[in-house]
Amino acid sequence: MVTKKKRKHWELLWQLIRYQPKLYILDSICWILITGLPALPGLIIREFFNRLTNEAQLGLSPLALIALLLVLNLGHIAVIFAGRVTKTQHRFLMRSLLRHNLLDRLFKNPTAQPMVVNQEAETTVSQGEIISYFRDDAEQIEDNIAWISELSGEAIFGIFCIGFLLSINVQMTLFVFLPLVAMVAIIQRAETRIKKYRKASRQATEKVTGILGEIFGSVQAIKVAGAEKNVLDYFRTLNDQRRQTMIKDSLFNAILNSSFQNMVNLGTGIILLLASQLMKSDVNQLTVGDFALFVYNLSFVTSFFTSVGGFMALSKHTEVSFDRMASLLSGASAYTLVAPNQLYLNDLNGSQKDLPAIEQPLRNERYNLQSLRVSHLTYIYPGTNQGITDISFEIQRGSLTVITGQIGSGKTTLLRLLLGLLPKQSGEISWNGNIVENPATFFVPPRSAYTPQIPQLFSYSLRENILLGLSKDDSDIETALNMAVFEQDLATMNESLETLVGSKGVRLSGGQMQRVAAARMFVRQPELMVFDDLSSALDVETELALWSRIFVNTEQGENPWTPTCLVVSHRPSVLRRSDQIIVMKAGRVEAQGKFEEIFSHDTTLPGSYMSSVR
Repeated sequence: MVTKKKRKHWELLWQLIRYQPKLYILDSICWILITGLPALPGLIIREFFNRLTNEAQLGLSPLALIALLLVLNLGHIAVIFAGRVTKTQHRFLMRSLLRHNLLDRLFKNPTAQPMVVNQEAETTVSQGEIISYFRDDAEQIEDNIAWISELSGEAIFGIFCIGFLLSINVQMTLFVFLPLVAMVAIIQRAETRIKKYRKASRQATEKVTGILGEIFGSVQAIKVAGAEKNVLDYFRTLNDQRRQTMIKDSLFNAILNSSFQNMVNLGTGIILLLASQLMKSDVNQLTVGDFALFVYNLSFVTSFFTSVGGFMALSKHTEVSFDRMASLLSGASAYTLVAPNQLYLNDLNGSQKDLPAIEQPLRNERYNLQSLRVSHLTYIYPGTNQGITDISFEIQRGSLTVITGQIGSGKTTLLRLLLGLLPKQSGEISWNGNIVENPATFFVPPRSAYTPQIPQLFSYSLRENILLGLSKDDSDIETALNMAVFEQDLATMNESLETLVGSKGVRLSGGQMQRVAAARMFVRQPELMVFDDLSSALDVETELALWSRIFVNTEQGENPWTPTCLVVSHRPSVLRRSDQIIVMKAGRVEAQGKFEEIFSHDTTLPGSYMSSVR
């Protein structure tokens, strides 16, 4: 009985096949020829042996038959080569589509949220653990698609061979199907265990890749804590667990495959014994040529049955892979994985296809920020009482709003919630009086840009880290770097904008990384600039210079771009210069207004908060 889950699995495979139907059909034709051409040598072999016993029908000489056999084999080699080419192309496209769609979906999720793979148990995975989804599970599904085209070719050829066998002897042919019946029964009985072992092996691999990602991302912390031995011991423990689960999975698959092969061999032996009796009898007597043709075609039929057994087991593994990848889609349909999309791959001649240009949305004065209103914004982290509650404020165009407060008061949470990096649980965000339904897609350049506390840089040049695919000339980049007070640092770099910053910006200091991230923001000239504690890695003089250059551009009108700033900061110089201060405490707004209004009239705030201001 086909369950709803199994039917969905086959629908997903069918959608993948339909993505490149021409290539799939071409691949299937190649494999039909690869498996079908060997049938012709069987006829030649029968004619050859019948020639030796003077029962030949074509009248060709042995040399002519040998030459014909050689030509067929050369043609078979050519078809195998073509099949390998089409198979490689098809497999690569299927795998690439799965990885593209999964990555695209992950990019659309709020990046501040953990990736949940089990909503009920609230099980999450790290970036390192996700590697196994992109590698092992995508390749598993790719294998299943490849086997479908190969098995379809073997099926057509198998039917063709069965026709030969029936024409030779019906009684012997019926025995051929006994192993297939046994294989189906075994797969049905072993289905639960097949999935159990495969799921366990995938989860064990996921843990190993996860700890690898954690180790590489925390080398400095591990060395400072002197925890190298403990970390390596834990890593060995995970590897031992993975080895045990992988052995169970591989051993069980080997037992199944061995059982299938032995069933086929046993059935072949029974058939050969029956054939020997028929050759001795006077009824339904077999000629030597008929026997040779029967044995020749029998090997292909039994091979097909063995492939069917392996394919059934493979399909159970693929169901596990589809379930795992679908668990990362955060509620989206599993069909998102197989949705058709453009893949920018190299042509067969090796030339690179041009990627689409990355362009900012066109500016429209109608959507220039005039006012940003936040009303009763609330978010509590799941399973805790931490977060922000009932936050309301308004920002006007060209103003500087500073969010301040002690550590853990909810400042970063507020910024992430505003930008859509966390899902709001209640409240509204309005841009020029219009409610923002989806902040994650709305607060992007040129409307908004964000510099977090710890900016992310990539192992590329300074230019590429600033532009991230944006089309801007050097003068625009230099202007952005000047606003970020980076011109003197740039002058000391021998390769200027082509300087490689290293993995995660390791060749730059903390302050340089923050200023490069700020330049990345400035070059896009967004309406709203959001800084999360830009001063955390900057000295006082550098930060004063940076803010002065921003304010000069704004106040003196030297640039048609008039940014609005929303920042987290503790620096008194920034607080005094602000148009509005929002003081947070325990996830709520404790005070709001100008510097003089807050710190002159409220005598409790300077003692509780200002003493900690740097």
